[in-house]
Amino acid sequence: MASSTESISSTIPGYKTAFLQSCLSAGVLTFGTYILKSGRQSPYFFNAGSFHTSSLLSVVSTAYAHTIVSFLASHPSIPKPDVLFGPAYKGIPLTCSTLLELYRLDPQTWSSVSYSFNRKEIKDHGEGGGIVGASLKGKNVLVIDDVITAGTAMRETIKLVAKEGGKVVGFVVALDRVEKMPGPREQEGVDDGEPRMSAIGQVKQEFGIQTASIVTLDDLIAVLRDGGDGEDIKKLEEYRKRYLASD
Repeated sequence: MASSTESISSTIPGYKTAFLQSCLSAGVLTFGTYILKSGRQSPYFFNAGSFHTSSLLSVVSTAYAHTIVSFLASHPSIPKPDVLFGPAYKGIPLTCSTLLELYRLDPQTWSSVSYSFNRKEIKDHGEGGGIVGASLKGKNVLVIDDVITAGTAMRETIKLVAKEGGKVVGFVVALDRVEKMPGPREQEGVDDGEPRMSAIGQVKQEFGIQTASIVTLDDLIAVLRDGGDGEDIKKLEEYRKRYLASD
């Protein structure tokens, strides 16, 4: 346990802290009142589309790369990926920059790994098809994405990769909100208070696929305790308590 004189966020790996601090200073992570697709009112919002400068892209790709290395080391049963896959659109720049950073960290391990991403619309001329980059046929595929909310995109990606002949061996996301799946009436603003798994937990249970994240809501709260706005922290803690996933 950290001593009273030790910064709370110092117990978090440096790349996580640098990632969160960059997100906060650049407005990638913002606080207020946001309506999610589920109908929930969230006190915070994460927009990976704001990683559009070279400095921010460097921070986020470094964080993804270190997360992937740690993820694979802690799950030896997961095969080394042949391809990093970025679902269109936000996953595309994240995947390409992350692969470059992995190569910088360990050229011997990552020099033969490729990237790939999908088109939203199938191209019917030139090379055609719906995949850009490496073929997924017969490949172990690690998927890079920003945030998982309802799990719909995860299921679509698993189906897409399988259709192309590949196999998803894991997901890596920037932020795990650690919140339960929405109830049947949340679009109407009604929370039934029932315990539920997270979207990540459901995908793991359904497909046996593991997911790693750079940071979680818990990490964000820990960093904010070192100097964030007290009211924001209070709202985040209340939100976590209300919607915390059962897994």
